[in-house]
Amino acid sequence: MKMLRCTAGAVMLAAMSGCAGLDTAGSGPPADSPVFRVGDRWIYHAIDGFRAPLTWDETHEVVAVAPEAVTIRVTETGPNARGERSETWAAAGRLAVGPVFDDETRTFTPPVTIYGFPMAPGQRWNQWVDNVNGATRKPGQINRYVTVDGWTRVATPAGSYDALKLRVLMRLDDDEFWRSPTECNYVVYYAPAVGAMVRAEKNAQYFEKGDRRDGIGAIQSQHATLELTSWSRAP
Repeated sequence: MKMLRCTAGAVMLAAMSGCAGLDTAGSGPPADSPVFRVGDRWIYHAIDGFRAPLTWDETHEVVAVAPEAVTIRVTETGPNARGERSETWAAAGRLAVGPVFDDETRTFTPPVTIYGFPMAPGQRWNQWVDNVNGATRKPGQINRYVTVDGWTRVATPAGSYDALKLRVLMRLDDDEFWRSPTECNYVVYYAPAVGAMVRAEKNAQYFEKGDRRDGIGAIQSQHATLELTSWSRAP
């Protein structure tokens, strides 16, 4: 997780710079829930940070499918790889165990809705979800508000895809006596042809208490982009 002090203006300019290769969002049909099979695989290239960004590749592979649980193994490689983790999805789009911020694994009760299938332009959902942080063992509650903007054409290293654009505003439960909770502002592109996201733009920040002056003093804890580089679906 990259951390640096920056102004609100710098964050805005950085977010705007990551929009190349995207067409204007529009209307279209709803996206149905994908069907997962053991062996489905998606590989992403990730960059996080500003002047000296961290880089790594993530391989997401379906390793088990049961009526009420899909298990996905995530393996990282590259200069700043952080190892391996496991995600459990109660159903397509509903995460029971896994990260919603950086690589922090959490257990959610009930599962958090990442994609609201069938998913259509104009759809939105707002969840307050109880969870336990796997690293700290600390219970808490996060708030996640998602709006589905519409369809757009997204160019990635793996090809160009028709995708639904989701805007995600999320407030974590990691506040302490000296700092505010992490506030996340994400844009995620989900492509039905791939059965997964093809691009994500992630920005997050928090404030040290007593030092919040019109955005000055914000600690930028995430400025990341993930792009699909290859994928394959099991027969």
